[in-house]
Parts: sequence; structure tokens; C-alpha cells
Amino acid sequence: QVQLVESGGGLVQPGGSLRLSCAASGIIASINAMGWYRQAPGKQRELVAGIRSGGDTNYADSVKGRFTISRDNAKNTVYLQMDSLKPEDTAVYYCKNTITSWLATSWRTNDYWGQGTQVTVSS
Repeated sequence: QVQLVESGGGLVQPGGSLRLSCAASGIIASINAMGWYRQAPGKQRELVAGIRSGGDTNYADSVKGRFTISRDNAKNTVYLQMDSLKPEDTAVYYCKNTITSWLATSWRTNDYWGQGTQVTVSS
């Protein structure tokens, strides 16, 4: 069974920084795409940043130049460094990974989500 555990959220003042982490556990062969999404109250969940196994990254226009996604393949972990935070960045942040893992009788590739971590930007 694959699990994703997120950490690093919290309350920060505008202009501050936070670093989110998402660690995957289980019998894992490979992690392909890794990404961060967020959902603010009353809004749909949106992609914030993504990173592929080869290191290619993509970002939402609203966070370009402020957020940086990275991954540590040895630790099965994806990070989101968030700088110059704004009140509009307030949301629950979720990681999503596409993982090939051993599930009882075979290797399977599925999407997995973390439990979510609250990020609040307020003075």
C-alpha cells in the first residue's frame, strides 16, 4: 500500500517563506510525475507545480518566480519551496504522485494523493 505524507504547512506573514514536503512510502519501483495542487475555499483544486522523472518542471503562472518544485528520488520525496508568499496563496496544498508500486500480485501504476496541508498567509 502506497502512502503519501505531507508536512511543512502553517501560518506565515505576507512576503514570508514555507517549504512543503511530501514523502511516499510502500514497495515502489518508480515515481514518474510528482506535483503540488492547492484548493482555496470555494474554488476548484488547481495545479501549482509539477516535476517529471527527468527533472522537467512546470508552474502555474500565478506562482512562477516565487515557488520552486524539486524532488529527491532516493527519498521518494517532492518539495515545494514557496517564497514571497501572498494572501492569495492561502489554501490547502496537496501532493500528487504517479507511482509504480507492487500491489499484492503485480506492479501497478496509479495516482496517489497526500492528505493535504494548510497554508495560511496573513498578517
